[in-house]
Amino acid sequence: MLALVKTAPGTGHLELQEVPDPTPGPGQVLIEVAATGLCGTDLHIYLGEYRCTPPVVLGHEVAGTIAAVGPGVTRLHVGDRVTTETYFATCGRCRYCRSGRPNLCPDRRSIGTHVNGGFARYLVMPEERVHRLPDNVDLIAGALTEPLACCLHNLLDMAGVQPGDVVVISGPGTIGLLCLQVARAAGATTVVLGVDGDETRFALARDLGADYVLNVQREDAQALVQSLTDGLGADLTVEAAGAGASLRQCLDLVRRGGTVAQIGLYGQPVTVDMNQVALKELRVVGSFAHVPTAWPRALQLLSRGLVQTRPLVTHQFPLTRWEEAFQTFTSRAAGKIVLLPV
Repeated sequence: MLALVKTAPGTGHLELQEVPDPTPGPGQVLIEVAATGLCGTDLHIYLGEYRCTPPVVLGHEVAGTIAAVGPGVTRLHVGDRVTTETYFATCGRCRYCRSGRPNLCPDRRSIGTHVNGGFARYLVMPEERVHRLPDNVDLIAGALTEPLACCLHNLLDMAGVQPGDVVVISGPGTIGLLCLQVARAAGATTVVLGVDGDETRFALARDLGADYVLNVQREDAQALVQSLTDGLGADLTVEAAGAGASLRQCLDLVRRGGTVAQIGLYGQPVTVDMNQVALKELRVVGSFAHVPTAWPRALQLLSRGLVQTRPLVTHQFPLTRWEEAFQTFTSRAAGKIVLLPV
């Protein structure tokens, strides 16, 4: 099969290669991939900014159909429409695994970074990590279940968003727009912030129900947030852009005693005034990837239509046009990009 492979560490070293079709072992299933989302992590890997173990097939936001099952598989069947968690293996014994946080397991091995991922025709996964998609969620939309699970973990588990909160989401990319929908589903008032060039994403934010959408280069975000909160500031700010200026803005806009949630990843270290954390008695939380409990919640939100992922997909590329897809990904005119196997 044709696959997109990171062949060596460092910048670049990404190429299409013919690799053997995988075969499911005991307790494993073979997924025929329908679509795989292009994630910021994939770009960081391409740029040599995120550690992986080459040679490895990239791609971890996957939806597809069960093509075969290995010995001992009983829950899933050939023909099932599915999506998958990203952890191919964890130790199951450390304090993190035992407390339901396998995302922090030191021995975690994930698809697309440590073992072969979804930028290919076929993917093998343990049955226990694979979930059936709701009937009303198509395979393109289903490929975004993984980033939705990440956003649920961030806003619900780590940040603890509450009904009535004023939530500022800085960065209207895919993660920001998913955080917007999760916050709305939790009963919050939402403010989405972006910059010049985000016009397409601003339109998506409005369509998805954002209460307020603001270009911080042309409008006064501080004035809006102050007007919504009797001068106190936002209860929760979510840094979803992976940019230093965005984080500084989040620290400025959050109220005293509020929460700043970090979900965006930075290619390089950033500098901020951490005195604000002490002087405003802020709670700063971060989240990495997802936890198992986020998946049934994500699938329920999709099934009930409380979160929509299909409108986020603005571009679909065959795997053979991966370079064009990566270039488009860096454009603010793009929403979510998915790659289709060939």
